[in-house]
Amino acid sequence: MSIFRKIFGSSSETSNDTNENDFNPFQDIHSQLPVDEQFTHNFKKNGGKFLYCENLAELNEQFENILEENDWFESEAMCIEPRLFKMLEDNKISFNKPQNPKFFLASCENLIADEGSVLFSSNQIKQNKPNDLPDNIILVATTSQIILNKSDGLREIKKRYTTDYPTNITTFKYFEKVKEEDFLHYGSSPKHLYLLLLEDL
Repeated sequence: MSIFRKIFGSSSETSNDTNENDFNPFQDIHSQLPVDEQFTHNFKKNGGKFLYCENLAELNEQFENILEENDWFESEAMCIEPRLFKMLEDNKISFNKPQNPKFFLASCENLIADEGSVLFSSNQIKQNKPNDLPDNIILVATTSQIILNKSDGLREIKKRYTTDYPTNITTFKYFEKVKEEDFLHYGSSPKHLYLLLLEDL
């Protein structure tokens, strides 16, 4: 049984088996979780909407649910990845030079567990900065793309692209507007993000 089936939609429970002598008040309890649970917890904490999909049929169904929820059918979207074009075409969404895109449809390089962020490169966003993209993002990713931290993500990119190395490598971390600006959010451009996470492990 997939770990996501067990944890989706509920907060992670901590084990009561821990020896009292091992208690460390300075250790973040979520850093002890498996990588996929860490990502789920941190991503939701950052304001992301998480939709787990067991197969492609479920992924397409959830995509249509998002479109219906936001009244985005027969609208315009921004998308630069040909492998995702069919999802838009099937729902009569225009993506060729959109004037007023309602959302951005993309994949990503990796999902970063320790901070609940998404790692993009020029393969998904070209040379666009976060402010250049629509406020709404629908992200299609797989469970095998979840890694622990950004360093692992950069190693994966080096391994994946031996010749045509991508540029504009960046992470998106904040998926809702914060009530009070603080130095951690300074200069960030929060996006309303849906993650369609496909099980592939």
